[in-house]
Amino acid sequence: MSFFTLQFAALLAAALIFYYALPKKCGWVVLLAVSLAFYAWGGVKTIFYLLFTAGTTYASGLILGRFNRRDADEGKVRAARKKLTVAACVLLNFSVLFAVKYWDQAAGLFSLPRLSLVLPLGLSFYTFASIGYVIDCYRGKQSPEKNPLKYLLFVSFFPTVVQGPISRFGQLAPQFTAAERSADNVKRGLQTAMWGCLKKLIVANRAAVVADAVFANPENYGGAFYAIGVLFYCIQLYCDFSGGIDVARGVALTFGIDLTENFKRPIFAVSLADYWRRWHITLGTWMRDYVFYPLSFSRPMGAISRFARKHVKGKAGKVIPTAAATFVVYLLIGIWHGSSLKYIFFGLYNGAIMTASVLLAGVYSSTRNKLKINEKGAPLHFFRLVRTMAIVFVGRYFTRAPRLLAAFAMLGRTFTHPCLYQLTDGTALTFGLTAFDFAVIAAGVAVILAVEFFEERGAKILDALDRKGALVQFVFILIPLAIITAQAAFGGDAIDASSIYRQF
Repeated sequence: MSFFTLQFAALLAAALIFYYALPKKCGWVVLLAVSLAFYAWGGVKTIFYLLFTAGTTYASGLILGRFNRRDADEGKVRAARKKLTVAACVLLNFSVLFAVKYWDQAAGLFSLPRLSLVLPLGLSFYTFASIGYVIDCYRGKQSPEKNPLKYLLFVSFFPTVVQGPISRFGQLAPQFTAAERSADNVKRGLQTAMWGCLKKLIVANRAAVVADAVFANPENYGGAFYAIGVLFYCIQLYCDFSGGIDVARGVALTFGIDLTENFKRPIFAVSLADYWRRWHITLGTWMRDYVFYPLSFSRPMGAISRFARKHVKGKAGKVIPTAAATFVVYLLIGIWHGSSLKYIFFGLYNGAIMTASVLLAGVYSSTRNKLKINEKGAPLHFFRLVRTMAIVFVGRYFTRAPRLLAAFAMLGRTFTHPCLYQLTDGTALTFGLTAFDFAVIAAGVAVILAVEFFEERGAKILDALDRKGALVQFVFILIPLAIITAQAAFGGDAIDASSIYRQF
């Protein structure tokens, strides 16, 4: 079930009625029932994947909790058993993830039988969240949850399974029983969700029409339209993902639950590292806490560090281990997106740039000092914004093109065969969108950028709205609802309830 359907709206309405009508102690039971119904809607069979992950990680947490309570005099034996428990749990769950997402790709390369398994909704998201819980139990940072149904609610909580955020048990689970019930939360939640729906249904779906047309038939277009196709894909992806996150956070807030922030205006990022710290924040923090730090402080990385400090002069020798760990993390993020070579290259592309940034940080700083460039000046800030967007823009060729070689070919033709005449011969109106649709996209992007600009400067849009009268606040829910309803009734081919991140 998608967030952007009438079925979901009906499910949410029913959930809110039961949630607020029943005693507070029953709230988590309502949420569990709704979460399982939401998940089962996408296919009853796929719910067994969810139950498998919940069952194995729940049991692992209990086992680790028993080990943590035992006396320290068991020493190495206890430590070995704890590691074995975590390793077995991680191996089991990532094996399922590999089988579903990557096996058929590998089978094609090595002439192995294909499994043709259906990708369950949110498999990556709830697997990562559950594995994070187990590792936190292993580290002693999290006490195991004894109630299996409350733990199942953490794994299956319906606003998070479509495209995240990847929640932490300690942040999310306590709210299921302690969430504040208030009309203000419902109002703010609906306002946030409506804003997300506008991004997705009004802007992202229209931009997708252009991107799909260009990449479905690249032979019909010159390089200039390849760039336009990527631009509209960037708009689609930005509004699709951030819109879905807004809906997820808004829906959760109607129940009084505050989800972790997962998207923070990456359009204003001043470096590639800053961009990825703002985009899919919880995936980045998961990789940082459970991959980057353990890898950085591992014995092999320690050996690399000692070798680098001994044989590489200057600051470069000190940062090589950090750069290597950064490269590995972004390679894994590329693989997380999919098994296709284009995603792997996308990870390598970002990893290489991030690694170079770490290694060359001293050179950049020295150059700025020699040229007497003001570190906090507007020109340098603007340059960094443009540079970051250019790097991201090039990377999007690889995530959107059908294949890796096609991405290279389209990127090359963007500069060598732009065919600029197509920009004025009416080609743009052959995509299936009217001039009005393009105007809607432009207006929507302008409004989104304006809102994010003020938020970046510290403005609190919803707080400002709260200071207005009840009528104004009601209008800010009614108008988006009317626009969305009109879109559903008259939007034609621009209607698409699916989200891009569902495939991950």
